[in-house]
Amino acid sequence: MQKKHVFLYTDGSCKSNPGPGGWCSILVYLETEKVLSGGERETTNNRMELTAVIKGLEALKTPCEVELVSDSQYVINGLSKGWASSWKKNGWKKADKTPALNPDLWERLLELASVHDISCAWTKGHAGHEYNERCDAIAQAEAEKYR
Repeated sequence: MQKKHVFLYTDGSCKSNPGPGGWCSILVYLETEKVLSGGERETTNNRMELTAVIKGLEALKTPCEVELVSDSQYVINGLSKGWASSWKKNGWKKADKTPALNPDLWERLLELASVHDISCAWTKGHAGHEYNERCDAIAQAEAEKYR
């Protein structure tokens, strides 16, 4: 059986870093969209970027081919360049032996990535990409709720 091909658009926002934050995921399959969002009172931008991807992947009920589109180079490079896998293999230490940040979220994201076939695409933020702009607006609105 062929896997569904799903687009996952994500963004995270933080009003100060750290501070109130929000995230948004938009899943698109054929003509169907599902928008997910949330936030936290005290967080960081990178945590919200990771949470957006995690929540989007958790919403998928079966293994899928996922085209992830994000403006976060931290997320895209962490997955596509294998940084997160290396950090995990090295006891959550980066190449320079300093601690990798957000190991709890990276651990969960790597678990989900093992279920799905994920391809990663980076898009420049605030550059007119329809779904990135929508995710950004929703993530910012979520963060405002915690101000």
